[in-house]
Amino acid sequence: MTKRDLVILVAKQLGVKQNEVSSIVQEMLDSITDSLKDGNRVEVRNFGVFEIKQRDSRLGRNPRTGEEVPIPEKKVASFRPGKALKEWVQAGAGNRPHHLFKSDGTEQVENADAAPVESITEHRDKSDPPSPSGTQESLF
Repeated sequence: MTKRDLVILVAKQLGVKQNEVSSIVQEMLDSITDSLKDGNRVEVRNFGVFEIKQRDSRLGRNPRTGEEVPIPEKKVASFRPGKALKEWVQAGAGNRPHHLFKSDGTEQVENADAAPVESITEHRDKSDPPSPSGTQESLF
């Protein structure tokens, strides 16, 4: 499934214009990316955790020559599925149990300002400083 497929599916399911859903999906992806860039982890409860991990330097091997080659340390983006997602996949990934991935209204979105629905699809100014979120942002 591509991002475009996701936009079409969500727009159809919610009865919302595709350009509005596209803006929301893009903003969500931008927010995750910005948070990772700032060194934070992003947790979507029951779905999973996005984070940056440090890979240590190591010795690799050139497959053509067999010569040892030093591989420098680097940072990599990582996704670790949540418990509910893992259990659902292990069970055969039949019909998605909607209740596992939807908020029951008791979870709070940390570091989020309340915004009227009309402003949700407006693209935020990337020059704005990131919110002081510590080391974790929980989206759902």
